[in-house]
Amino acid sequence: MSTILVATEIQNGKLKSINNEVFTAAKQMAAETGHSVTGLFLGDSGLEALAEAAATYGIDHAILVESSQLAKFSPDVHAAAIAQAARQKDAAVILSGATFLSKDLMARVAQALDTGLVQDCVKFSVNGSDITFTRPMYAGKVLADVKVVSKPAMATLRSKSYKPEENPSSPTLEKLDLDLPQPQVVVEAIELASAGKMDVTEADLIVSGGRGLRGPENWHILEALAEALGAATACSRPVSDEGWRPHEEHVGQTGKTVAPDLYIAAGISGAIQHIAGISSSKYIVAINKDPEAPIFKVADYGIVGDVFEVLPRFTEEVKKLQT
Repeated sequence: MSTILVATEIQNGKLKSINNEVFTAAKQMAAETGHSVTGLFLGDSGLEALAEAAATYGIDHAILVESSQLAKFSPDVHAAAIAQAARQKDAAVILSGATFLSKDLMARVAQALDTGLVQDCVKFSVNGSDITFTRPMYAGKVLADVKVVSKPAMATLRSKSYKPEENPSSPTLEKLDLDLPQPQVVVEAIELASAGKMDVTEADLIVSGGRGLRGPENWHILEALAEALGAATACSRPVSDEGWRPHEEHVGQTGKTVAPDLYIAAGISGAIQHIAGISSSKYIVAINKDPEAPIFKVADYGIVGDVFEVLPRFTEEVKKLQT
């Protein structure tokens, strides 16, 4: 039986939460195709514990590849490992989360396997043996249905496209010894955000600011609302370009793509590049003093007003509701 191979992403010895969304999508795909679901775990140690955590989401098999060459992330070594595992296990489909790291890595795997890859997908459909993936294009203005005719079909899934569903299983465990190349490039360290700071790509609530806040010295009013809501903070590209906020908070076509339950855009005009990064949000609330700002065309709720007046009122009301 062919399998759906989920190439997991591990950070600091733990599975990133987007893996759970991919496991869920893979199980749904397996139910329609008759394939099994296999989780692929790469590292130098501790992989059995990760496979046990993944079993919560119903994987059928777990492949563990332990090697000192996988202790640090190397795109060429990790790509080779995924490609070899896919060949050995006759993978019909390879899935991964659409993170910055995985999108780069899956492109390398697709090249190694001489197959097609659909990036940043939001859903899939099955028709017989054909699987069609849907992905936004032209800054989210259209949705393209893409079918990979080569095997294995490969896709990365956008964060928040699938809600993780627990489906506990007892997967079989298998350790693979692979012929891995010597790394050409090694990532020695990844600098993470300060402790306690949420990753915008995984946040359910986001409060985001633009040039309407006028400068970094005013960001505290946005942070106050984010703290009251338990939300992550984000920003538009001009803000990060000016150095007001770190690039890791930049949301948009050239930044991070987010899909929270609630996205509050404060002082953001709504350029098409920014809209491309937030179009999958469940609800968008826009605050802008310009009633003609493009952000209002995509917002579910809009407030025409001064962010310096509206944000503190928001914060005050949120705190009242919490008491």
